[in-house]
Amino acid sequence: MRAVRVLAFILSLSLGLWAQIDPFASAASMLPAPQHQRRVAAADRLTLEQAQAAALANSPEIRLAARRVAVAQARQPAAGALDDPSLMYRGWGVPLKSPYDLNQAQNMFMIGQNFPGPGKRALRSEVAGEDITIAKAGLEAVKHDVTARVRTAFYSLLRNSEEMRIHDEQVALAREGVEAARIKYTVGRVPQQDVLKAQVALTRLVDHLVMLETDGAMVRATLNTLMGRDPGTPVEAVGEQAVAARLPSLLELEKTALENRPELVAASLTVQQGETRTRLAEKAYTPDYSVSAGYMLMPSGSTNRNTYSAELSMTLPWLNRRKHDAEIAEAKTDTAVRQAEYDNQRAVVFQQIQEALIRANAAHKLVDLYHNTLRPQAEATLKATAAAYQTDRTDFLNLLDSQNMSLDVDISYFRALADYESRVAELERAVGAPIAMPEVKQ
Repeated sequence: MRAVRVLAFILSLSLGLWAQIDPFASAASMLPAPQHQRRVAAADRLTLEQAQAAALANSPEIRLAARRVAVAQARQPAAGALDDPSLMYRGWGVPLKSPYDLNQAQNMFMIGQNFPGPGKRALRSEVAGEDITIAKAGLEAVKHDVTARVRTAFYSLLRNSEEMRIHDEQVALAREGVEAARIKYTVGRVPQQDVLKAQVALTRLVDHLVMLETDGAMVRATLNTLMGRDPGTPVEAVGEQAVAARLPSLLELEKTALENRPELVAASLTVQQGETRTRLAEKAYTPDYSVSAGYMLMPSGSTNRNTYSAELSMTLPWLNRRKHDAEIAEAKTDTAVRQAEYDNQRAVVFQQIQEALIRANAAHKLVDLYHNTLRPQAEATLKATAAAYQTDRTDFLNLLDSQNMSLDVDISYFRALADYESRVAELERAVGAPIAMPEVKQ
């Protein structure tokens, strides 16, 4: 009985020592559990349309631009209003010996109103209305910018989700490879170097997971902020990535930009506003008028104790030509500057469209290369190598190389898809409107 106990102790000690020196046991413990499905199940799942709608409703940047529109709208009623009426009291001929004896003075009570020259109020109201239109164009510019950034962040998150799925698949393959290598190592069919290679491969997957989790956390924070939510809110992108069969031509995009790019619309409106301000400056030669009426209480003993007064006055702008000519010249110069700014803005927009189109076409070609050529080749190579390793027709190094190559190609493919979507978002931002394109699902 004692011998049996000693034998059991030796056997358990041997198993413990083997577990400590067995590299495959420690390697298996390094493999992370599948992440993708667990993370998706715990998150708020949003489509691109839902994310963009949430951003339009809650984005702090859009709310700020909307407040600027409200400020411009609040200013318009005051722009075309009359000046405040005035009430005046005047005491004439008050005796110095009796300064409080108002019965000996002429007491005048008057109410007056200033009236701008004909057409001035309408032009001022028109200028204020153009401020509202310009502010609204700025609001649209912010909306386009936010929705484009939401699209970029959304597809980056969708790419991260696909990379996590690919990572989990690679973990499953790694587990199978480690198990196969462990069995072969146990029976002496593979050398010690295969064990070390397995450990390196597993460590690489752990490093890859850390990188993916970091990228995902960053893009979630960006997307949540754009939607006006707490940056730490769990969120996942739901949808399919698609690539346009054909991107529009440069001329089509430039035409769309002239009609829709908010910055160009705003710049065009500033030119129009400058012309309105010039007309308003020219109205300076139209006289302004002031009308007053009042009641006069004459001193005691006067024949007519109760009287009234009426007053009409007008400005004489013709006697101040130097000032008004300078104001008109300034307004015309300002309009010319605004026109130059519009021309410069249009050139900048056309350059942005050209550059964005070049990058989008390049990304389109890269996605096609990965989708139609590199991914099928990498997947076929990995399957063939795995089958060969199971039948001892290749070594573990080739299996690792095939797995790493497949992982790199898949990651590069999804990053190319996300880059393509970012380029399309950049192109839509440059144009100022969504681009209608026939799409092909990947």
